Amino acid sequence: MYKYDQYDQAMVDARVAEFSDQVKRRLAGEITEDQFKPLRLMNGLYLQLHAYMLRVAVPYGTLDSRQMRMLAHIARKYDRDYGHFTTRQNIQYNWIKLEDAPAILADLASVEMHAIQTSGNCIRNISSDQWAGAAADEITDPRPWAELLRQWSSFHPEFSYLPRKFKIAVIAAEEDRAAMRLHDIGIQIVERDGVHGAAFYVGGGMGRTPMIAPLIKDFVPLEDMLSYAEACLRVYNRYGRRDNIYKARIKILIHELGADEYRRQVEEEFAHVKSLGIDPPKAEFDRIAKQFAPPALDASAPGEIGRSDPDFAVWVDQNVAAHKVPGHAIVNISLKPVGGIPGDASSAQIDLMADLAEKYSHDELRVTHAQNIVLPHVRKADLYTIWQKLDAAGLATPNLDLISDIIACPGLDYCSLANARSIPVAQKIAARFSDLGRQKELGELKLKISGCINACGHHHAGHIGILGVDRKGTENYQLLLGGSGAEDVSLGTITGPGFDEDGIVDAIERVTDKYLAERSEGERFVDTFRRVGMAPFKEAIYG
Repeated sequence: MYKYDQYDQAMVDARVAEFSDQVKRRLAGEITEDQFKPLRLMNGLYLQLHAYMLRVAVPYGTLDSRQMRMLAHIARKYDRDYGHFTTRQNIQYNWIKLEDAPAILADLASVEMHAIQTSGNCIRNISSDQWAGAAADEITDPRPWAELLRQWSSFHPEFSYLPRKFKIAVIAAEEDRAAMRLHDIGIQIVERDGVHGAAFYVGGGMGRTPMIAPLIKDFVPLEDMLSYAEACLRVYNRYGRRDNIYKARIKILIHELGADEYRRQVEEEFAHVKSLGIDPPKAEFDRIAKQFAPPALDASAPGEIGRSDPDFAVWVDQNVAAHKVPGHAIVNISLKPVGGIPGDASSAQIDLMADLAEKYSHDELRVTHAQNIVLPHVRKADLYTIWQKLDAAGLATPNLDLISDIIACPGLDYCSLANARSIPVAQKIAARFSDLGRQKELGELKLKISGCINACGHHHAGHIGILGVDRKGTENYQLLLGGSGAEDVSLGTITGPGFDEDGIVDAIERVTDKYLAERSEGERFVDTFRRVGMAPFKEAIYG
């Protein structure tokens, strides 16, 4: 994984010193909250319902045990002993005191981490495939390109004050594990005639007006990738709406211009940008890529997995994925225990995951956009020991991609923007479907919950999605069906009138019962919904 050089470290250290002075002046009353707000947001510090929330960047979801232990330390010392892993592959702390923020940032800087550009109208954390570098189906590791984009976008003078926040994802496999086409720019590394290039999808996103990104360019030589990204953003920065926050995202610009006209303008801008020489020399990319060289894995390691313990066998079948190197596996750690808060982990659990990564996964972990954790390089011979340790810590729930593996935002329990709570709904649904046999009978079923229209819980992309709204001062929950954030990307459709907290759980049970009655052999929930349409489900829900 990438390690800071002297420039990276100097940049982060300078920001810590700068923000420390800004906090000191705010606490002394020398600047007002209105003056301070844009400064704190540039450092990932939000003021929520009960306290400050700090969002820490985890570029493309990759970190090592030293960094993971620092996240545990911050949870213990400065928060309430837990952290919340998010759909941006980041971590948030919900109970931060303003006077502690500079010390937290200094602690993060000591392990090559920061909170820069985790908020504001800038290019946010670059996300990627959580199995990158380990997946058997990828054509290359996309993370060196994600890192190149991180360096290009950090403090970019032209893109620090965009019309609206901007999100980029990079993948390199046909299977989309990063919701790539629901980003402002989604980049898929592809192969043509033995040469790797980048397919650019631009103008996706969720929120108030969800849209799937259209294909703008099917093949950009990788040596031109930065220039093409620059051209895409320049057109947006020039014409994106700044007079209306609800129409400020690039998806709205492309919708209004049309993909063809946007493509024409990008090509025109790209011809100019190429003359500026912003693409790095090959030697610089090679320097970055070298740090993502795969670990030394023994391809002759034993491939057998003992299955005499039935609980272990269930966990292996559900949470362990194929690795590109024989004798190894990808371990997915669910942060979705029944009764728990999706994405939350205690400091002790974070420390344990750091220990497991250091001992069994070549000192590497990943944060997923589904709010789970991955150990990417594990010997199959070590799986049972890892499972035992995870099980003892409450981290061995075998529910990856099942109905209880719920994505949920913090909702009205924490967020000042939310209209409704997400966490209690997620807990009630998980409890209703707690029987693992029932979950496995339903099969792959991705359920996602947002507490407001901003869609931090990706409800538009859920096979089943839930949106919390305010209905005359009462929390109400709309039900959506048929969404997907994967390579079969689609947006969910609202079923009809909403429900109260208990009613939405009952409605989901009726939906899943109808699915079991309607499905054909081998069909997932979303496949059945696409085949039979909304009508049978609506009849089951509302009668």
